[in-house]
Amino acid sequence: MAGSGAGALERLFELAVMTSEFMERGMAARGLTRARTSVLWALHQRGPSTQKALADLIGVTPRNITGLLDALEADGFAERGRHPTDRRATLVSLTAKGVETMTGLTEEYRAGYDFLFDGVPAADLESFVSVACTVMDRIRSIEC
Repeated sequence: MAGSGAGALERLFELAVMTSEFMERGMAARGLTRARTSVLWALHQRGPSTQKALADLIGVTPRNITGLLDALEADGFAERGRHPTDRRATLVSLTAKGVETMTGLTEEYRAGYDFLFDGVPAADLESFVSVACTVMDRIRSIEC
């Protein structure tokens, strides 16, 4: 590996670490982990969902989703109730605290976009997204 490829890989790793640390701080300030935030994000984007649908969506086992939901329910972010049409299913929804938290995270997400990309030419952003997608596709192809 020589030249700009090595520099690109170094910057990619540095960006991944910085982004992860930044996100972790924001979640921790709200008493959340990455896994719990994934559940809340899914509920915020899709609305009330069954536990099975949430587990499938975020890629965890039924046992793990139960643990995540136990914690989110105990902290007041989500609640479980009866499914209106399927007696066997449990429907998970955001509480008022969950909605407020996710609204705040969404606003921070938008403000972060403005901060990070303000003044970056559209063509540069398109190139960045294209390269990022290529790299992510390659990583996904080796995870199988």
